[in-house]
Order: sequence, then structure tokens, then C-alpha cells
Amino acid sequence: MCNKTCLDFGRRAIEKSDVSGKRIIEIGSRDVNGSFRQIVESFEPAEYIGVDIEAGPGVDTVCSVHDLTARFGKESFDMVISTEMIEHVREWKRAISQIKSILRPEGFLILTTRSKGFPYHDYPSDYWRFEIEDMTRIFSDMSGQMIEPDDSEPGVFVKAKKPATFIENDLRDHALYSMITDRKSADVSPLDVAIFRLKKLFRRLYPEKG
Repeated sequence: MCNKTCLDFGRRAIEKSDVSGKRIIEIGSRDVNGSFRQIVESFEPAEYIGVDIEAGPGVDTVCSVHDLTARFGKESFDMVISTEMIEHVREWKRAISQIKSILRPEGFLILTTRSKGFPYHDYPSDYWRFEIEDMTRIFSDMSGQMIEPDDSEPGVFVKAKKPATFIENDLRDHALYSMITDRKSADVSPLDVAIFRLKKLFRRLYPEKG
């Protein structure tokens, strides 16, 4: 899913030389209101695979972000794209590790997501908010970073290149703002999520007590 500013970022960040004759994957590719797919395909990649956890427009393969390496193999794509997906993944560190793993050395990552202040959007769940400083830390193991805010609404856009010699960051202790805990958290548990959903249901059923 992409707003206009997100699509504009894709047009600026994705260059023909990044894509032409190369293998591209999009993670979270179900097209609800906008996709980079047309931008990328105009540059004639050798292959473009859209992956999501459920079938739909733009989805070629149903696969969890946590199973990417098992499904496709390490260092198997020249560009990995993920737009407006990572905030919906509870185990985001594991997901980022998978995304980095399937990217070839000298390949590019394109990622967009939401920052604090963007409203809760439960599709299917909504866990995290990422800031510029988070992305700088998360992708400090990559080079040529282009990290910028969404000027239209709270969000952040990233383009980064995987170096030929890659040593993955240890993000175990990195905390993000969580929509579930309403504070910075290194992780949220299934119990945290269950309590959040019960409180949300209670407020909907009894708004006068909320």
C-alpha cells in the first residue's frame, strides 16, 4: 500500500540500472491502493516476484516474510522492496534479518513504513512506528543510505545498498515505539497483543467508560 508521496519516492529512488535485467522481489505486495510494481516493470527486470501472506492483486507467491530464506535462498535477489508492511509484523527484527539475507551483495533495499503520529490501522495488525533514527540504526550495516521522512503524513522512506562485505547488525536490544504498549519496546508478546485487543474491544463496546 502506498500514498502519493510514497509512490513519488519510488520514482526517485528506483533507477533503471538498479533493475534492468535483474531479479526483484516485493514483500507485502498485495496491491490495495498503490504499488511500485509498474515503476519497476517499466525498467524491464529479468523477474519480479510479489510475495504476501495472502493471495490478491499483485501477489505471485503466498509466503510469510519469516520464511523468505527457506523459500528463495540466501542472496537470491538484486532488489528487495517492502512498502507499508514492516509496521504490521510483530517480530520485525526477524523480518528485517530475512530481508537482508535474501538480498545479494551490491543489491538494493527499498522500504517504506509509518512513524509515530500515524493512526492505528489494523491490517491485519499494527504493532510499530519507525523513525529516521531507527532506520539509521537498523540499516547502518548497509551503505549509500537514502533515509527521509514522508512529508505528507508521519512515515519514513529508505533506500540502502548491501555492501560486498556484509556484517549484519545485532538489533536484539533495539526498541521501537509500539502501538501495542504505547511506549518504546524491544518486543511485544502475544499476551501484550491479547491485552491490547481486549482493551480495544472494551472501549468499542463501552465508549462512555473509555
